[in-house]
Amino acid sequence: MLIIPTPENLALGHERAISRAISWVENQHPGSLELLEQLQGRTPIIGITGPPGAGKSSLVNALALHWSAQNLRTAIVAVDPSSPFNLGSLLGDRLRMPGLFLDPKVYIRSVSARGSLGGLCASIIEICDVLKQAQFDHIIVETVGVGQSEIEIAGIADTTVVVTVPESGDEVQTLKSGIMEIADIFVVNKSDRDGADAFANHLKKLAHYRMGDGAWECPVLKTMAMEGEGIQALSEAIIAHQSQGISNQRKLHLLAEKAYRLIQRNRMQNISLQDLRDHIAESLNTGDFNLYRFTKKFL
Repeated sequence: MLIIPTPENLALGHERAISRAISWVENQHPGSLELLEQLQGRTPIIGITGPPGAGKSSLVNALALHWSAQNLRTAIVAVDPSSPFNLGSLLGDRLRMPGLFLDPKVYIRSVSARGSLGGLCASIIEICDVLKQAQFDHIIVETVGVGQSEIEIAGIADTTVVVTVPESGDEVQTLKSGIMEIADIFVVNKSDRDGADAFANHLKKLAHYRMGDGAWECPVLKTMAMEGEGIQALSEAIIAHQSQGISNQRKLHLLAEKAYRLIQRNRMQNISLQDLRDHIAESLNTGDFNLYRFTKKFL
């Protein structure tokens, strides 16, 4: 039976309605804007980010299983890397969350980054708003894992968890200027490895230094996601951060960032990447291509 996505169907948690609504906003279906304008959900967004190989998917898997055992519903948006040529997904992060497929309290949606440099995808705001309407207890957005450019998650998530591994110790100075500055919670995953304690202590000093006049001091937690160790403490830290509420300044920043991205996307909606490729190919064939003259035509 075809289920039309409506605010009422989403609020009832109809999985087909949720999936169709997400497809609508991804493909800019004519009815998607009218639907989005009626959505009212308020579930906080948890962003999981960090360098490649840090174990983000394993951590998301363990968190969702932990919450499912407490009879809580979790939605996961896994942003997959995409091919630079066809913009399709390369990895399919859901393959790394095998324990969740048959769990009725967990909804997983993989989306392609489609060339986005921020570790997210163009429709991430709208996708999250659909999931908020569906009355999940937790919504997790897992970014691609491309390094410093993932700081865009700070403009989407209410709580940002930065996942690292002990081997990241030599990279802290580089990371500090990027994803390390957006963390609400630090996680040192794979903490059974050598150097985990020293690296965690280094992060604690960094977190304390960053605290300033704020009321929230970023905790540093050690986990072994594959074994489920440290997940209870991480869950408690996420809930504690959300209970603090977002400061007026932070909330203003988040809303302005979201509004900016929505305006940017709407202004770009008539510009097709494939059309740009075709026009560039035509210009290259004529031997008269200048990138700046070319882009000026679209301003």
